[in-house]
Amino acid sequence: MKILTVAGARPQFIKAAPLTAALRARHQQVLVHTGQHYDDNMSAVFFDELGLPAPDHHLGVGSGAHGAQTAQMLERLEAVIVDEAPDRVIIFGDTNSTLAGALAAAKLGLPLAHVEAGLRSHVRSMPEEINRIVADHLSAYLFAPTPHAVAELAREGITRGVTLTGDIMHDALLQHAPVAAERSSILHDLGLGHRSYALATIHRAANTDDPACLRTIVNALGMLDEPVVLPLHPRTRAAIAGAEIRPAPNVRVTDPVGYLDMLALERGARVILTDSGGVQKEAYLLQVPCVTLREETEWPETLEAGWNVLAGADPARILAAARRPAPIAEPAAVFGDGHAAERMVAALEREPA
Repeated sequence: MKILTVAGARPQFIKAAPLTAALRARHQQVLVHTGQHYDDNMSAVFFDELGLPAPDHHLGVGSGAHGAQTAQMLERLEAVIVDEAPDRVIIFGDTNSTLAGALAAAKLGLPLAHVEAGLRSHVRSMPEEINRIVADHLSAYLFAPTPHAVAELAREGITRGVTLTGDIMHDALLQHAPVAAERSSILHDLGLGHRSYALATIHRAANTDDPACLRTIVNALGMLDEPVVLPLHPRTRAAIAGAEIRPAPNVRVTDPVGYLDMLALERGARVILTDSGGVQKEAYLLQVPCVTLREETEWPETLEAGWNVLAGADPARILAAARRPAPIAEPAAVFGDGHAAERMVAALEREPA
C-alpha cells in the first residue's frame, strides 16, 4: 500500500516521526513537506534529530496570509497527489498544511486519515479550530488521542472510522526523552540549574497579533522571581519588535530550539508557560506544572489534578498560577501507552468504513 503523508510545521514533524517509522516497516510511504515552517530551527533540525527521512516532495510554500498560503499548498499538493496516486493520505494536527491536505485528498476522492482527530477549543475565531473541524468531517480514518476526543467527535455525529489510538506525541517523547538527556547541553550552555527557571513559549495569533495582549504577557514573565527562557518563533519576535516591547532582564530571549533541546528545557523547568497545545501535553507527560496563556485548551485532560492552569493574558492569574506549588498527585495516564503509531498503521490497513 502507498501512503502519502503531509507535514509542514514543527509539531507535525514530531508526530510524523514515529508514524513514518511504523509505516515504512510495512508499506510504501511518500513524505510531503509543504514548507509552512522553513527556517532551519523550525524544520531541518527536526528532521535531523527525529531521524525523519528527507521529504520526497518539498512544496516550498513558505509563510503568508491564510488564504494565499493554503491556496498555494492546495494547488501544489493536488499535483503531487495526482502524480503519486496513493491509497491513503495522512494529515496531522490543525495547521494550514492540515487544511490543504484535507481538501486536496477529499477533492481527489482519496481516503483521508487525520492524526489528532477530535480536539476542540470551541473557539471558532481560532484558525486552528476551523482547520481541525474541516479535517475531521472530511476524514475516513479519525485517530483520536484520548477518550475525550472520541466523545467530542460523537457530539458532532462522527462515529464511523474513529479509532482511539493514544497520543502519538507520547510515542515521540518516550523515544526521544532519553536521547535528549544524553545529547542536549542547553541547560549547561545557558547556565541553568534543574528546576531553577521558567520556560515560556508564545506563538498563537490571539496573543501575538494583539500588541496589548503580547505586552501584558511579556511583562508578566518579567515579574517572575527567576530566569525565564523564551525561545521565540520568528513571527513572535517580529511582533515584539514591532510593538517596541522590551522584555525584563530576567527574560532570556533565544532563537527557536530543536526538539531535543526543547525536551531538555521542559524537563528541567520549574514551570512552563505556553499557548501551545503540544507543549501543554509535554509538560503534563514530563510532570512539570504548566500555565496556559489562553482561556481554553484542546487538552482538558491536562487540567486534572492542577498540572495545567488556564490563565489567559491576565498578569495576576499568570503570576498566581506560575508561583503555585507543584501538584502532589501524579498525572493520570490519559495519553496512551506509547504505541499509537502501530494502532494507526493497523487501522489504515483496513478498508475505510
